Amino acid sequence: MVMCGSAAAERPLLFLDVDGPLIPFGTPHPPPPTAPADHGNPLLARLDPTLGARLLALGCSLVWATTWMEEANEVVAPRLGLPRLPVLDLPEEADGPGLRGLHWKTRPLVEWAGGRPFVWVDDEIGAVDRQWVAAAHPGPALLHCVDPARGLQDADFRALGDWLAALDHPS
Repeated sequence: MVMCGSAAAERPLLFLDVDGPLIPFGTPHPPPPTAPADHGNPLLARLDPTLGARLLALGCSLVWATTWMEEANEVVAPRLGLPRLPVLDLPEEADGPGLRGLHWKTRPLVEWAGGRPFVWVDDEIGAVDRQWVAAAHPGPALLHCVDPARGLQDADFRALGDWLAALDHPS
């Protein structure tokens, strides 16, 4: 387990998208034998139930950053063994005026972070998001883009763990 500070308030944040990182669009994982009802969404069978423990082991404060909004707590979290998590609010003007190419999540998650170190795990992170975060966020940030066909993989967890370890032991 990577230790990210002694108190939850000091831990880096990890903003987590659902579609793509947790629910890959490629080959589905077989559903667990005791899978909860699919709530009318057959894509839920693609959730890998082992991801929750792996995300918690990173030692970060997890935050949903997804269009699933509160439904992520009701439907996704129980399948992954995650507790109820805070949810990044969808801005009223998601497609309103702003920097062309900036993802709707970028500004709100930088505001939420308030200078704290954070990781953003998503499949829609672009160059404009990286530039904007580098200019607007005073603390360390890792914008980690996941292949939406495969979802979170071992290599992704290694990259996250390495970055978080470097926060605890700067060179």
